Amino acid sequence: MKLKLQMRGLPGEYAVSRLAPGAAMPAWASGPGLVNVTHAEDEISVVCLAGRVPEGVECSRGWAAFQVSDLYDFDAPGVVLSAVRPVSEAGLGVFAVSTFYRDYLLVRQAERAGAEDAWRAAGHQVDAAAM
Repeated sequence: MKLKLQMRGLPGEYAVSRLAPGAAMPAWASGPGLVNVTHAEDEISVVCLAGRVPEGVECSRGWAAFQVSDLYDFDAPGVVLSAVRPVSEAGLGVFAVSTFYRDYLLVRQAERAGAEDAWRAAGHQVDAAAM
């Protein structure tokens, strides 16, 4: 089943930061916009608006965030694949984050137009007005 998604651009520049394993949730990560903290055995990753990441924190800046605005069942198959595949096939990098209800994709701001074109070519709707 090929899904047709609604992609909604989120405002702002995002960063993906890396913290040492066992580090506490940094206060700077909290605030408006998408925030995701993933604790793994060997690192902690923090996704948030780039302006909140302090100097000296290892991070990758320059990301644009898009929300898959459609609501699907928690275990609906193919949602992330339908969002990632067109961008990947266009030769662009993508960073995916999922919550209970939604999926989010981050693409390089410099490649944002290419990602939007790839989603539209795949039949998805893109609302980039929030950017």
